[in-house]
Amino acid sequence: MSPRIRARAVVVSAVAAAAAMTLAGCSTGTASTQSTPASNKTLQIAYLSFAVANSYDAPMLAAAQAAAADGNAKLTVFDANNDPQKQFTQLQNAIASGKYDGIITQPILSTGLTSLVEQAIGKGMKVVNIDQILGPSYSTDEPQIKGLSANVTFVPTDIGKGLGEQTVAACAAQSLDPCDVGYLYDIKASTLDVAIRQSFDKAVSGSPVKVVAEGEDFFTPASGVTAVQNMLQAHPEIKIISGSDQGLEGALTVLASTKKQVGLVGFGASGAGINGLKAGTIFSETAQAPASEGRLGVQALIKAIRTGKSSGAIDPVAQLPGKGLITKENADKFTAEWPG
Repeated sequence: MSPRIRARAVVVSAVAAAAAMTLAGCSTGTASTQSTPASNKTLQIAYLSFAVANSYDAPMLAAAQAAAADGNAKLTVFDANNDPQKQFTQLQNAIASGKYDGIITQPILSTGLTSLVEQAIGKGMKVVNIDQILGPSYSTDEPQIKGLSANVTFVPTDIGKGLGEQTVAACAAQSLDPCDVGYLYDIKASTLDVAIRQSFDKAVSGSPVKVVAEGEDFFTPASGVTAVQNMLQAHPEIKIISGSDQGLEGALTVLASTKKQVGLVGFGASGAGINGLKAGTIFSETAQAPASEGRLGVQALIKAIRTGKSSGAIDPVAQLPGKGLITKENADKFTAEWPG
């Protein structure tokens, strides 16, 4: 499901550089004393996407483009197609071109763009990060780079915690002890998936949950089918499968063809996931909101460019019912922001 590997000169005097650094460290809502573009100026924004051809990323980009149009800004999209080195080079080129008023980053690697973002901010550009973590910590949505104008992301450790807690709840609902679980990574080797899994393990510690098999879906239902088939063949005792929505779509296909009864716990809140909740084939979902991230990120960037004011951490699921925990009982209150 959530795709997530996530995987985005002017020489100043020493006095001006020091002033820029001071302003970059100001708290949320503090205005810069630098001159800002008039509201009738069309802003130029570089949008560093990890992969445009992705069912999770596409609605994020569409919402970002709509917000840019509403704010008299033009978005130039850089598609890294899940290539970290390509994304690094794209950001280098965007900064060096001198044509952009601001930059949206969606990092493939959490620390892969930090030096360049610091460089852009040092040159007086405004930068907002969305969706993926920018920095070394996967347990916070606070900006991790001084001067970042906003950080609009989910917190991976919160995703893992929610997935773990709901897996425990799904086991309890069936009075399973022990509760044999199959765990679906998106990409097992990614630092993002490692952070989610570590938080999941902490949440299920001391419970009847026993992870007996693992698989990888690589953000696609087709790979999810293969992974689930392999897990169930090796461990037919599995009663619960936990993972992101794209993997669970594959699981649903396998379970429909085999008529096997296995509970599913997911994260992503995709259209497919919410439909599964309503049908009773998925136990619960921890929500993600990619379109909101795109919209809120561009709005925050335009605000920063035009007013000099930063927005700090912005939680894209803060206003959702149940703080983003979706069950069959409240699924009708949610609108999916991506298909799955």
